[in-house]
Amino acid sequence: MSERPRLTVLSGPSGVGKSTVVAHMRKEHPEVWLSVSATTRKPRPGEKHGVHYFFVTDEEMDKLIANGELLEWAEFAGNRYGTPRAAVLERLEAGEPVLLEIDLQGARQVRDSMAEAHLVFLAPPSWEELVRRLTGRGTEPPEVIERRLQAAKIELAAEREFDETLVNTSVEDVARELLALMDVV
Repeated sequence: MSERPRLTVLSGPSGVGKSTVVAHMRKEHPEVWLSVSATTRKPRPGEKHGVHYFFVTDEEMDKLIANGELLEWAEFAGNRYGTPRAAVLERLEAGEPVLLEIDLQGARQVRDSMAEAHLVFLAPPSWEELVRRLTGRGTEPPEVIERRLQAAKIELAAEREFDETLVNTSVEDVARELLALMDVV
């Protein structure tokens, strides 16, 4: 019997391409279970409840936090996000590789509550590329973009807190490296 897979946490600055890498990876390896976060944010076009996020009210989020039902949670750009604890633990117990795609605050909370988790930092090829990605989305007003850029500077400085760093020069390469780190390939 092999040892239980450990939790892999993928984090990095906003706009670095975390969700793109994860989507590519899961297309090739659907057996990797990606935790679905709860959020108080309104859905973006095309996002589905229970698939991309569990969209919850502020009151529902308050309850999840108060009852200790979240492995981690954070507030970002005026919205709260959190990882439901029970689902992650069930998948790990079942021997499935589990991936969390979360922000820096969340990664720190996971490190504190699950020391065995493997923290992976996704870095942009350059600051200029990150700025291009953050401003090129076209889905957010300028003040939100400015907040994201300020947050990204702080998030980039936290790279040394992670076990590994992957540089997102190619979605395919990073997805392959991440799968190798998770012992899936």
